[in-house]
Amino acid sequence: MRSRTLTLLAATVGAGLVLSACGANSADSGSSNSSQSAPAPGGAATGGKVGVILPETATSARWESFDKPFLTKALKDAGFDADVQNAQGDVQKFTTLADGMIAQNVKVLIIAAINGEVGAAVARKAQAAGIPTIDYDRLNLGGSSDYYVSFDNEKVGQLQGQGLSDALKDKKGAEVVMIEGAPTDNNATLFANGQKSVLQPKFAAGDLKLVREQAIDNWDNQKGGQTFEQILTDNKGKVDGVVAANDGLAGAVITVLKKNGLNGKVPVTGQDATADGLMAILRGDQYMTVFKPIKEEAEAAAKLAVLLAKGDKAGADALATAKAKDPKGNREVKSVLLEPKLTTKEGVKEVVTQGYVKASEICGGDLAAACTTLGIS
Repeated sequence: MRSRTLTLLAATVGAGLVLSACGANSADSGSSNSSQSAPAPGGAATGGKVGVILPETATSARWESFDKPFLTKALKDAGFDADVQNAQGDVQKFTTLADGMIAQNVKVLIIAAINGEVGAAVARKAQAAGIPTIDYDRLNLGGSSDYYVSFDNEKVGQLQGQGLSDALKDKKGAEVVMIEGAPTDNNATLFANGQKSVLQPKFAAGDLKLVREQAIDNWDNQKGGQTFEQILTDNKGKVDGVVAANDGLAGAVITVLKKNGLNGKVPVTGQDATADGLMAILRGDQYMTVFKPIKEEAEAAAKLAVLLAKGDKAGADALATAKAKDPKGNREVKSVLLEPKLTTKEGVKEVVTQGYVKASEICGGDLAAACTTLGIS
């Protein structure tokens, strides 16, 4: 089993990084030569270049809206040039971007891979070139990255399971559908493990009934909605609760529930605290999401990269005090694992207050009254 995250770690990392947040970034991520960073305050970036490859934009807005600007700013403020690219879900493009960065001899490579296979292959190439690699957000099983930075992803799943359990606590024998993420994404496996650690005992006791669990290739929201609709049809239109692995899949599930007059009556989980997810929560169509302060994750990865770029392995080891299990590679990876937060309607204000979503993005029209009641402005 993987080591548990110390809650203190998130506070330590946050306190150690005096870096301010950025807003959404709309720069073109498809360019093969798009290092947009300005010099660090007080002079040119002297530390060298750090390469970052993000996975896609189709299933989650977080990569371009949050991870990219946060990583860029954190590295720039530390005196490094940040070359942050997005592979747009294309495995070949991911490999090509990595090859280019390795050829440029970047000081460190940070990768949020599309899948574990391509991530592990890239890490091996970087290792052969003497470039330290950090798995970002997703651990690449069977890989060779030196470090891993993410949230405690089993805890994310536990929060989702607990959220659904709380919502259905007065409905014995409630029928539950589980719509999971991509089977090739180790995070999706960890989310599912966490969910089951909470829900499996309830299934066994008959407090809840599992109708079906289904992983969705590539986290494809459209496919997730189609799959859920088929499950609902096969179960004669009966469902009492849905575990959806992220807000995108939750939105697809809610669309189907609306077609069947069930939205607002069936609690649905989510993850990422996206604007759409938060609006669904305010409307009562989604019960909860998991808020992961991405700024903390990006800043931790940047701080770790800076230490490695400077050759300070002892400092890197002192920061990465957690361990993540890689069963495929039969190894433990030194890690920074941060603490996620269960967020229901009462917690939406915190996400806004911390700057991850603007009140203007979620409080218009039919949601104005709900925002006023919750003090969101």
